[in-house]
Amino acid sequence: MAALPPITNLQAFEAVARRRSFVLAAAELHLTASAISHQVARLESQLGVRLFERSAHGVRLSDAGGRYLERVGGALSAIGAATDDLRQGLSNSLYVHSAPS
Repeated sequence: MAALPPITNLQAFEAVARRRSFVLAAAELHLTASAISHQVARLESQLGVRLFERSAHGVRLSDAGGRYLERVGGALSAIGAATDDLRQGLSNSLYVHSAPS
């Protein structure tokens, strides 16, 4: 299996891509815009590809970034859904532990 990038970098990438803003992504993830920028830069460095095109007017996904978002966004959504399902199942369960005697 290929080495996975840190989940925090993937979350930062997905939030910036969805919000089209480092500032809005930072607010959503309760981080600074600088922290988000560094996480995305580390991800781009690890992947060896630019995920965003930055300009004075903002940020937009590169072609490679758009393709990556399709796969990563779906994977993060699936993890979120699995986590929600698990939590709902746990909240409706009662576990009883007793001594054998």
